Amino acid sequence: MTKKRALGKGLSALLENASTDITTKNIGVEGKTVGSISSIAIGQIEANPFNPRTHFEEEQLAELKTSISVHGIIQPLTVRKLGRDRYQLISGERRFRASQLAGLKEVPCYIRIANDQTMLEMALVENIQRVDLNAIEVGLSYQRLIDECNFTQEQLSKKVGKSRSNITNFLRLLKLPAPIQIGIREGLLSMGHARAIVSAGDEDAQIAIFKKVLEEGLSVRDVEALVKGQKENTTEVKPKNNTETSLSSSAEKFQATLAKKLDTKVQISANNKGKGKIVINFGSEKQLDQIIDFIDQLNA
Repeated sequence: MTKKRALGKGLSALLENASTDITTKNIGVEGKTVGSISSIAIGQIEANPFNPRTHFEEEQLAELKTSISVHGIIQPLTVRKLGRDRYQLISGERRFRASQLAGLKEVPCYIRIANDQTMLEMALVENIQRVDLNAIEVGLSYQRLIDECNFTQEQLSKKVGKSRSNITNFLRLLKLPAPIQIGIREGLLSMGHARAIVSAGDEDAQIAIFKKVLEEGLSVRDVEALVKGQKENTTEVKPKNNTETSLSSSAEKFQATLAKKLDTKVQISANNKGKGKIVINFGSEKQLDQIIDFIDQLNA
């Protein structure tokens, strides 16, 4: 018996849900055993319009085509029924395209019930977990799950099995200027480089560092040091506000406690009207992630 490859946690939960599996309803579709593996003509299957991947490497498709020509399709595609002799991919578009290149007439498929909302969720979750999307595609997939499936970051974290800080890091990349996002898509810039550049300040500063990375081959540590140096050079020493008042003992105690928990400098200031601010310093992206996680836990 062939052992089925494990699905991602989120996709597996969706596909095993009674509301998306026709086998639970004991329905047959035109002689096919719906819900189990059925052979479907390639010409009856259309691509998934919700697939976040828009680019498929020709070399990888060629390798998969060769494998399919020799061994066949090991992992069946997953489709939904649209109408008479018409199906739409839920997952497995790379296998589908490679099968077309290999000249297959039929492919093994699972047939599921899925509305557009479920289709979108399945496609995004499956691709995030099982396909080597570039960092921008991952970020866009996270953003679509939040915007179109109405997930909170907490729900999304559980759905895809990633930490909230991981999700936040990918979402932050979507704020980068278009030339840098294109650089990430084309593999000119690593995730580490991009995360460092996000903290560089305004768009001009970010693009300037991006160009230096391309021209000088800077490492991630080089970029982090460059960003840190720019921040230190542009930091202004502000005159002390004459209306600032001394902190109460409870505020001083809280300041010390918070600094100890976060392992960084924390500064609380207040004026004689009771207004003020809390400044938390961080020395790296990793430390920022830890601070974000700490604050998230307070809000949970």
